[in-house]
Amino acid sequence: MSNTIKIGIFVSAALVLLAYFILKVEDIRLFAGEAVRAEAAFDSVVGLDDKSAVRVAGVRVGRVDGIRLADGRAVVGLLFEVPVDLREGATAAIANQGLLGDKYIELDPGPPAAPPLAEGALLPGSTPVGLDQAMARFNKIGIAIDDTLTAMDPARSGEAIRNALAALQETTATIREIVRANQEQVSSTIGNFERVSEVLAAELPRISAQTGEVIASIETILAENRGDLRQSMEQLASATDTLKSSLAHFETISGRLAGGEGSVGKLLTEDTAHDQLVATLASVESGVSSLSDSLNRVRKLELELGFESYFLEALDESHTEFTVRLDPSSDNNRFYQIGVVDDPRGRVRAQTLEETVVAPDGTRELTTVRTVTTEEKQTISAQVGFTSGVAQFRAGLFESTGGAGVDYSVLDRKLRFSFDAFDFGRENDLNPRVRFTTRWNVLSNAYVVGGMDDFLESGRESFFLGAGIHWSDEDLKYLLGSLPIN
Repeated sequence: MSNTIKIGIFVSAALVLLAYFILKVEDIRLFAGEAVRAEAAFDSVVGLDDKSAVRVAGVRVGRVDGIRLADGRAVVGLLFEVPVDLREGATAAIANQGLLGDKYIELDPGPPAAPPLAEGALLPGSTPVGLDQAMARFNKIGIAIDDTLTAMDPARSGEAIRNALAALQETTATIREIVRANQEQVSSTIGNFERVSEVLAAELPRISAQTGEVIASIETILAENRGDLRQSMEQLASATDTLKSSLAHFETISGRLAGGEGSVGKLLTEDTAHDQLVATLASVESGVSSLSDSLNRVRKLELELGFESYFLEALDESHTEFTVRLDPSSDNNRFYQIGVVDDPRGRVRAQTLEETVVAPDGTRELTTVRTVTTEEKQTISAQVGFTSGVAQFRAGLFESTGGAGVDYSVLDRKLRFSFDAFDFGRENDLNPRVRFTTRWNVLSNAYVVGGMDDFLESGRESFFLGAGIHWSDEDLKYLLGSLPIN
């Protein structure tokens, strides 16, 4: 089979795979029957996206198919994937999947006994209260509380004070009635107080005697430790004398500083030290400004981390690569990309050795031995490139060898075709290693990849298929901010 036929088969398979992914991602059904549609009107559809789910009792029955504006209201198209029996009185509401989940349309099909909904009828929709509306209501409550407090000012509303006094009188009368109704319980409580007083009168002499014994014990302890107390007072007096001496030395040092003696005194009294300090601060300010400029330049760098792995069918092994891409925010659209690659092919090294073999008859013969080994499966890639529209051009190290490559993106950069050529000085007069890659972004941070590697060399070509993920600056910030901190 020639290389042209192989390439044709590969491209056809890649196009079929691409068409399948496009149909799945865009949710296009080529052989589906006639779709059933309906429409619902809402005052606001903030946060609701096209292709959002439509559910009945939490079960998905369709999706949102277009949102348009009509007479100041949002009209949402509903495309049903399964039959839904809509009755008169059916309503639609916007709901959330959890506190931070995506928005979707929740349908109430209407009472089962109601007649079927007329074709083309517009379902009434309701929108949940948003955060801004909730804050506005809290603001109204605050204003109402402020107005109430203002109304209690005697200078502005005497009627309010009179009403409050009348309410206070009614409350006092109510309390008086409660006391009258519970007079028996109050009398019982007073009796309890009297009994407690009798108990205290009986126990006070014993408590007084015990208190006298405690005071006598304290006096005995003071008498036994009188010498220690005297020694402690003498030590306190000595510490006071030492403190006075220290204060005298401090006063002497303060006088010398005020007179400009010593390095510190000169710093306090002479202008030279002040000028030198100002000059030093200016130098520090200049250094801080330079550091700030450097940090600003660093902040302008866009960082992207990537990890990709695919399976080579001819070798029955996997090719893995970890890349770091730096994209400066400049007008020349340059970028830099470095990576570490683990490739099962590695780099082929050929070595020729000449050996002299001595025959049994004593003759000597020069023998040439050629060995071919595969080494350096872990290689380095370091490339510089620039972007021009939907194309990117790269050059530099490709798996520890020189090379160049080009990337071409379509479908709003969801699909990318890449062509890399490198290792032009291969052993055994092999052709350069050429790789064709197709990449489809299934999600914002994940993609599938497929293609053909080394297809210029018959017997070494291999199809491959795999997947990869990549993270931008914002993704890394979100991941780091989500880590639990104990």
